Amino acid sequence: MDSIQALSVLDGRYKKYTDELNDIFSEFGLIRHRILIETQWLKFLFKELQLEAVSDEDIERIESIASDFDPAAAIAVKEIEKLTNHDVKAVEYYIKQKLAEKGLDRIKEWVHFACTSEDINNTAYALMLKAGRDIVICHISSLILKIESFAKEYKNIPMISRTHGQPATPTTVGKEFVNFAWRLKLELTNLRVSHIHAKMNGASGNYNAHHFVFPDIDWIDASQKFISKNLGVTPILYTTQINSYHYISEMLHNLIRISVVMIDLDRDMWGYISLGYLKQKPVPGEIGSSTMPHKVNPIDFENSEGNMGIAITLMDHLAVKLLNSRFQRDLTDSTVLRNLGVVFGYLLIGLKSALKGLSKVSVNHQAIQKDIDDNPELLAEAIQTAMRVFKEQNPYEKLKDFTRGQKITISDIHNFIDSLEHIPNEFKKKMQKLKVGTYTGLAEKLVDRYLRNT
Repeated sequence: MDSIQALSVLDGRYKKYTDELNDIFSEFGLIRHRILIETQWLKFLFKELQLEAVSDEDIERIESIASDFDPAAAIAVKEIEKLTNHDVKAVEYYIKQKLAEKGLDRIKEWVHFACTSEDINNTAYALMLKAGRDIVICHISSLILKIESFAKEYKNIPMISRTHGQPATPTTVGKEFVNFAWRLKLELTNLRVSHIHAKMNGASGNYNAHHFVFPDIDWIDASQKFISKNLGVTPILYTTQINSYHYISEMLHNLIRISVVMIDLDRDMWGYISLGYLKQKPVPGEIGSSTMPHKVNPIDFENSEGNMGIAITLMDHLAVKLLNSRFQRDLTDSTVLRNLGVVFGYLLIGLKSALKGLSKVSVNHQAIQKDIDDNPELLAEAIQTAMRVFKEQNPYEKLKDFTRGQKITISDIHNFIDSLEHIPNEFKKKMQKLKVGTYTGLAEKLVDRYLRNT
């Protein structure tokens, strides 16, 4: 923790979880991306559109303004902003100063040519979100790999399931892990292929200034080429002054679903630890309770759940708000967009906490087996299904009266099977061999199928 007075946990208590986002979403990160966009646009005007003759050496000098940009340079931009009270104009003036220093004073008025601030901002945020998405994808992928390793290791370990919190039809530990791997992978696939949109079309989205001074240039085609080739994102044509940000809304809703799955995972891990099905490795020196020395609390899953909840709340607001702007633009999107780093920060805390929690758990075979042995009534599903096939009268009702709300033994079940009138003896023998621990259906095969296709 760099500062004990940090207002946000992202820069205080949980800073170690979010450091990798600093160069992307911080004020420095935003300014750095604006500088990159401005210099790329300047280069595009000269190299692609040939609006003025410049040498290869001149292009290198232009590019160096972005490549040499560091936190000290960002502070210089902020000093200019104190005078302009306009953040993007401060970036423009900074670049002009640098061009003059590099002997390129003659081209300085091409900086920010025909641009509105939003042309620079929306493209900067597009690149920032692209980088942020890559980081999130990396951590989700690591989490999926960990879950898949549990699925493989425990694919044939039987476990009673819990529906409505009550003992229910058996499954396997591995199958329950693979359910989460599949859900996360589904959303990860959506996240990977989602488009990131940007626009470069002037003050009201119509290329007015561009077309007025250079009517012979196909500015629609030029802007698309700049966005796709120079920036590596997807161009959009139909906007007001601002990007409509449908892509951000789509991405955030995708991340909301991932976060919800993560909360589901956190709560199930918490529950299995509470039931004793999973045990946690004690960390030397770590304290679970200030008064109960024996406790090893599932704090990592609790941290993950809490921070994912905050992320969801923020993402939900951004996903809705960013689709709205009065007429051709208002500034409400500007202040909201500055919180994208906060969203990604809470997401990373949640993902990393869950992965940390998973690294400390293992299966408690004894606890799982005890519940299997204590609940032979779970075989009632299989028995009443067989009774239906062989035309026994009122199979469900008979099993309900026999098992519901009371404890029965395996001997009781065998006696019940013997009393059945229409089931052939050979099939009765098969039923007598039923055990809760082997009544797991195709759970293991489902895990194998998933892992084969991974």
